[in-house]
Amino acid sequence: MKKVFIVGDLHAPFDLDSYFSFCKAQYKKYNCNAVVFIGDVIDSHASSYHESDPDGMSAGNELEDAVRRLKRWHDAFPKADVILGNHDRIAARKIASAGLSKKWSKSLKEVLEVPTWTFHTKLEIDNVVYIHGEGATARTKATQLGKSVVQGHRHTESYVWNHTLEDKNIFGMQVGTGVDGNSYAFEYAKHFLPPAISCGVVLGKQAMVIPMEKK
Repeated sequence: MKKVFIVGDLHAPFDLDSYFSFCKAQYKKYNCNAVVFIGDVIDSHASSYHESDPDGMSAGNELEDAVRRLKRWHDAFPKADVILGNHDRIAARKIASAGLSKKWSKSLKEVLEVPTWTFHTKLEIDNVVYIHGEGATARTKATQLGKSVVQGHRHTESYVWNHTLEDKNIFGMQVGTGVDGNSYAFEYAKHFLPPAISCGVVLGKQAMVIPMEKK
């Protein structure tokens, strides 16, 4: 079985600098041999369907900054699987909304300059399902599927829920996130709970969430 390291939602360029070094250290500590980014590697705040900050970066500058910040992640984890999150799909949705053919668009791999990453809407490794997580919690998804589930999307939740079925044990993991909650991109969430800064590890049938200590 693979030893899978899971990176929480980054929302680059609005990710914490300290989260990168934290993740590298945890990957090494647990001797992992596979990496999954659980979705929303970019934010696309300026291109959002919701209101964006008029004093923030332009869509072009934000994308350039996101590409720059993702380069270190690609260098550190060149062979990785990436789950497509709702923010990762914003550009594709805009193209579809404009009635344009997909032939007019580049792949996300090309745009983000991450040639050795593989993108998925859903991934299964050793009977564990990896999804971004819109629509329901990891606990609910695991119960519905009757399989262990790892997901992100919910920035304020970070946990592993264990459950015993008749013939097997399953878990639901909410990975947490690596976002900078003080960024203008997350102004909408200032009255919510603070983001749970953490990553995840799946070692065979053992799953754990690792919180990053506040400094």
